[in-house]
Amino acid sequence: MNVLVVGGGGREHAIVWKLAASPGIEKLYCAPGNGGIAELAVCAGIKATDIDGIVSFAKNKGVDLVVIGPDEPLSLGLADACGAAGIRAFGPRRAEARLEWSKSYAKDLMLKYNIPTARYRLCNDAEEAMSALDTFNGPYVVKADGLALGKGVVISDDKKAAESAILSMMNDRIFGESGASVVLEEYLEGPEMTVLAFTDGKTIKPMLCSQDHKRAYDGDLGPNTGGMGAFAPSPVYTENVRRECEEKIFNPTLDLLKGESIKYHGVLYFGLMLTGGGVRVIEYNSRFGDPETQAVLPLLKNDLLDVIEAVVDERLESVELEWERGYSACVIAASGGYPGKYATGCEISILPNPNTLLFHAGTQRVNGILVTSGGRVLGATALGETLDEAIGGAYGGVGHVSFDNMYYRKDIGRKL
Repeated sequence: MNVLVVGGGGREHAIVWKLAASPGIEKLYCAPGNGGIAELAVCAGIKATDIDGIVSFAKNKGVDLVVIGPDEPLSLGLADACGAAGIRAFGPRRAEARLEWSKSYAKDLMLKYNIPTARYRLCNDAEEAMSALDTFNGPYVVKADGLALGKGVVISDDKKAAESAILSMMNDRIFGESGASVVLEEYLEGPEMTVLAFTDGKTIKPMLCSQDHKRAYDGDLGPNTGGMGAFAPSPVYTENVRRECEEKIFNPTLDLLKGESIKYHGVLYFGLMLTGGGVRVIEYNSRFGDPETQAVLPLLKNDLLDVIEAVVDERLESVELEWERGYSACVIAASGGYPGKYATGCEISILPNPNTLLFHAGTQRVNGILVTSGGRVLGATALGETLDEAIGGAYGGVGHVSFDNMYYRKDIGRKL
């Protein structure tokens, strides 16, 4: 079988790495890929958002299955285009991916199906949003309604900062049309958890619970990023919490998919928070998370291709997910300045470390030299019998990486 993975980040490197171990794959491609993915798959210089280019490449190369990693090509209808061309795709169609690309749509459905989430208000202009802000207590949560590359959320104790965020999103359009509407939310407090789940629209199979670290700096300080590290499984995800999630969130979400006639084929991301009043859904995403995937997939025993095919063929019910014992941790090495402005083209030095997986995110090869090409550059992932052992291994791995202005958080996994 010929498989094409779409995307070029750390999540896609982890997916490619796991798929590369499958005996059922004859040829593995990635578009656009990166400097690390190129060691495992044939990389095509096609942007993930070039829908026509990807479909044309898949047809020319006899690709049997397209695995879609990032949110943007899903929102642009890549799965729809693949289906129209007779190519099987792992990832929801554009209408189904709306669970991620419209926060208000997802919130409305949670309310309809009694899925616990924070109180919210959709605002379609800045004046309305400024007025609605008075109905919430601080800390204030302001979210761009559409996709914003993981950066469209502002949480602040300062009401003026929240007002500034509203104006930046709605009037200045710092996130383009994604900020044309904003969602104001009740602030929730407690440990955040992520559960990725395979679903074919008829069955849902949750993976291990992970926790990521979204803030840029130690102590959960600084701006939100796409994620500075993750670990799995989460110690706060006890058996009682798992049962609560299954009864009040996972099964009702499956009812939501069926009730709304959503034929969802892919991964559904549950962003959760364990509050004093129980578990609440912060958000749905319509794909594997990043960097959670880099922590979760190394613990999956199953052949990933087998699971993906079961999802696409709507026979997920027959699959039993199996997991390695122990823990996994991932630490992200980022470019100085990220998630704001940062330099690219910095040469990367990597010393051998057989005990760590290095998932490339923002890298490329220029004249045979590996250089930085993004904000999040590499993710060092390690396994261990204990969480401390996994964390220590991940930091040992990131210590073998260096490039100009590199930074990383020193407290991944320390705050549960």
